[in-house]
This record gives sequence, C-alpha cells and structure tokens, in this order.
Amino acid sequence: MTTPSQPQKKQRKLRTYPELERKAFMHPWDIKATAALHRVPGFDRVIAKVMEFGLERVLFLQNIADNVRVTDKMFPRLYRYLQWSCKVLNVPEPEFYVSLDPIPNAYTYGHTRPFIVMTTGLIELLGEEEQFFAVAHEVGHIKCEHVLYTAVAMNIATLVEILGQATLGLGSLLGKSLELPLYDWQRKSELSADRAALLCVQDKTVAIRSFMKLAGGANKLFHEMDQDEFMRQIRSYEDADESNLNKVYKFLITAFRTHPFPIMRAKHLDEWITSGEYSQISGAGPDEL
Repeated sequence: MTTPSQPQKKQRKLRTYPELERKAFMHPWDIKATAALHRVPGFDRVIAKVMEFGLERVLFLQNIADNVRVTDKMFPRLYRYLQWSCKVLNVPEPEFYVSLDPIPNAYTYGHTRPFIVMTTGLIELLGEEEQFFAVAHEVGHIKCEHVLYTAVAMNIATLVEILGQATLGLGSLLGKSLELPLYDWQRKSELSADRAALLCVQDKTVAIRSFMKLAGGANKLFHEMDQDEFMRQIRSYEDADESNLNKVYKFLITAFRTHPFPIMRAKHLDEWITSGEYSQISGAGPDEL
C-alpha cells in the first residue's frame, strides 16, 4: 500500500495500526465535550428518538438517490484513499459518495450503516494527497464513534419538533439546552478526526496544505501562499485574548460554527506533533514528517 503519487515525492510505505484504540489519539477537548453532552438532561432520550424514527435511513435513501457512489470502477482514485484509510485505522469500509455541490464540504453520517459524502467543491479545491487527508478525516470520525452524535446534530430541528409535540413544548426547551453543547462537540470532534487523518497520510505538510486551502479557498492561489506565514497568523488570533472583551468576541464568532477555523485546526495538529504524542503512536521520527 503506497500513498498517492506526486511528481516531487517518492512513494512511501504507509504504517498501519491494527491495535489502535480511539482514545489513544482522540483530542482531550473532544472527550470532555462528549461527556458534557451526556450531562445535558434528556440527551439520552434524544438519541433514542434518532434510532426510533429511523432518521438516518431517510438521509441514506436521499443520498443514494442523489449522489454517485465511489467504487473501484467509479472514481477509483478516491476509492483507494478510502481503502487505505480504513486499513491504516482498522475500520470497516463504509460506503462513500460524491455530491455535486460547489461548496467544499464532507461529512460522515449514519450510526448503524455509516457512509461518507464529499462534495465536488472540496475535490476541486484539494490536491490528490489532500483529498486523501479529507477522506481519512471522515474515516477518523467513524473510528472515534462520532457518527451517532452527528446524527443528533444534523436532525436536532426535527427532533425538537417531535419532542415538542410529545411533551407539550418541553422538547423545545431541551433543544435549546442541547444546541450550544452540540456545536461545541462538533468543533472539538473535528480535532480528533484531524489526528486520525494525519495517522493515515503520515505527512504533516499534506495536513497543513489542506488547512491553508480551506482557509484561502482557492486551489489556484496556493502557489502564492507561505506556510510559515500561515502558522504565524495563528499567533495573531491567539494574542487577541488580552482582554475579557476579546474573549467574548471569540465566543460569539465561534459558538455556532460546526468546524473550528482552519488555522486553529493547523495549530492543534502542530501541537500534537511537537508534543511527541503523534510519534508515540506512529513510531515516526522527525525526519519522516
């Protein structure tokens, strides 16, 4: 098993982690945010409703009717990225679909039968190895068992309506109490999936390039971007915590986001590498990144 080829890089052998446990690499913020979700009164009831009403089945049927499934004969390069990711992380192979949508995005959905969807906008934005990173990121969500909570997040409006009708409006109160914790969990779960993706691509520069393009938004402009300058931009954001007012502003601009800002994702992944935790799992030396 080798990585996607690039003219400037020699193909290399990927390490696999057949005994890898998810908690070995999950971001501590993700673990804490998941625990916080379970402390919200009524959260277990919401999960039960997701399963009872078969909401994941509805989206699955909509997905197979509207998107194109990735196989060894349909988008075979993307399919190889899926195979490699599943082999590296020891995850059963999910179904994978491409959706015609100019907005760069990818998501994993379905608790009992998870499937991955990637938009054409994301595929066109990223290079080949970066697409591998994006696929591996979604497989990472499956490895971390995020998909059940994702189902809750994607159906929260429907669930609030169902529970509201059944509980004379009390469901609406539950929905409001869940909204911010769900957004918080979604953002922090992305940090764990980024770590899983790095364990798959095994090249820090691939991850950083992905974040730079997600922040800059144009593949054609990438040759004008500087990685060191991108990393310095992180410090500008971090330095803006000098006053309580700035902390409030930061909360307001992030509270209802499902993903962290790309520069923050790069920062957290870089910290994981420099701390030595990545090498403890991967066995990779500094010159291998």
